[in-house]
Amino acid sequence: MLEKTTRMNYLYDFYQALLTPKQQSYMSLYYLDDYSLGEIAEEYNVSRQAVYDNIKRTEAMLEEYEEKLLLFEKFQERKVLITRMKECLNEKPELQTLSDYVAAIEKLD
Repeated sequence: MLEKTTRMNYLYDFYQALLTPKQQSYMSLYYLDDYSLGEIAEEYNVSRQAVYDNIKRTEAMLEEYEEKLLLFEKFQERKVLITRMKECLNEKPELQTLSDYVAAIEKLD
């Protein structure tokens, strides 16, 4: 469950601008603020099932966006490459300029 929550949080971060305000709100409350389905339903005066259906549809949309745009996958690959580059640079401290470039790339994320 934690792995799914972490993945949804990342996908939400990358693609939230593509969601409707209601979808953004439900996902934010459910995944970021740890509200239960019942609490969200009470907040919006809708059924628990309506909240559940909306969240499931939104999760599917986020997965579709990722399938097409691959922003999260590229982010993960970039993190791995940066880690490997830092390891190499630690072995050769004379490459300070390169180390500065790696630090600058890290700040972009």
